[in-house]
Amino acid sequence: MEAKVKWVEGLKFVAESASGHQIVMDGNRGESGPSPMEMVLMSAGTCSAIDVVSILEKGRHEVKGCEVILTSTRREEAPRLFTHINLHFVVTGTTLTDKAVERAVSLSAEKYCSVALMLGKVVEITHSHEIHTA
Repeated sequence: MEAKVKWVEGLKFVAESASGHQIVMDGNRGESGPSPMEMVLMSAGTCSAIDVVSILEKGRHEVKGCEVILTSTRREEAPRLFTHINLHFVVTGTTLTDKAVERAVSLSAEKYCSVALMLGKVVEITHSHEIHTA
């Protein structure tokens, strides 16, 4: 996997993936795009959500929606590393059970989500979920 990051101006950069997708990131408190740390947080949520939806669908559960609400704590001093991240899954569907969603979240957390597994080496990561009926 490869990517490149190009400085635009100030603390604004454009990152481009090997597949040609671009995103603006801003080190100036997210003035014109997400900050790099916001991208890390969003990447953990997206990676985990992909797993959860995929696992539930493979289990023949009808998933109508999946949202991950991420909350985090960071160190006050530099480097401002994450110390805790919670991923709260709000899964909507018609055939969902608590057991199935809990299993999907656990499999993502313990086996499949590369981003969260990598971060989990240095950050305390917790998970919670709720189910909404569609």
